[in-house]
Amino acid sequence: MKRQVRVIVVHYRAHDGVRRRAYVLLPSSYGPKNNPAIPLVISPHGRGVSARANTKLWRGLPAVGRFAVISPEGEGRKLGRYSWGSRGQVEDLARMPVIAHLTLPWLHVNQHRIYALGGSMGGQETLLLLARHPRLLAGVAAFDSVTNMALQYRSFHRIPCSRKCVRTWGGPIGKTLRSLARQEIGGSPRARPLAYAQRSPVTYARAIAASCVPLELWWSVKDRIVVNQRYQTGALYRRIVKLRPDAPVTAYVGSWRHSAEMHAEARLPAALTALGLLPGRARTPGVRVYPPADTLNGRPC
Repeated sequence: MKRQVRVIVVHYRAHDGVRRRAYVLLPSSYGPKNNPAIPLVISPHGRGVSARANTKLWRGLPAVGRFAVISPEGEGRKLGRYSWGSRGQVEDLARMPVIAHLTLPWLHVNQHRIYALGGSMGGQETLLLLARHPRLLAGVAAFDSVTNMALQYRSFHRIPCSRKCVRTWGGPIGKTLRSLARQEIGGSPRARPLAYAQRSPVTYARAIAASCVPLELWWSVKDRIVVNQRYQTGALYRRIVKLRPDAPVTAYVGSWRHSAEMHAEARLPAALTALGLLPGRARTPGVRVYPPADTLNGRPC
């Protein structure tokens, strides 16, 4: 199935002028002579993960669903792979459909079927993209996301770190991540509370709830990276439902390891099926699903 998909490398200028790469996944049969308008999925990578590695999560799914995926390298305020939802990075994500068309003029994107899917930090940035550019998107799925950046900073020390991890990071991973966060964001949450709030999707819960964009929130009760997801993605879900009971948001709660469900051989196909990007019916064994409530007073969202 993987051979049915090809990867094309394109280049773009990030918000700060740095030249970055993005990887476009397409069905192998799609090209200049066979190029109908197809859906596009914007997929930002997770913390410390390369965009190239992010493309491998999709395997042959774009060929099955006849859609394209674009995964940019990204660029934070100071760091690349640790952008943590910087405003410039989110604005670059919003430009991805235009970048894909300008660099591949024969790629025709269905402008009414642009989606965003990401896990961990990629899920955080996906949610911020929804909050700031709701009219761009037809659907969103976020997996094991950070939704409260200040809380995540305070929880970094709880991330387990083996002896190998300590050798790799030069000490406890939590200490290093706090240092990277201060570098990228400009200080600690105590010193820069507004900066941390601006990178937290929960800050924009009202905008997300009002967007009426179909949203899937996936989280694990056994996540050891984004610790205690009840107060991260779970808190965002409860806030959205409280603000707008008829919001088209679905919660998926399980017990997988961090971001393990965002993979072609795990539950990524179910997420895509629920968004209409794959045929069939979404199957989620072992997952508690909380579907959207009935529309309030019979009125659609």
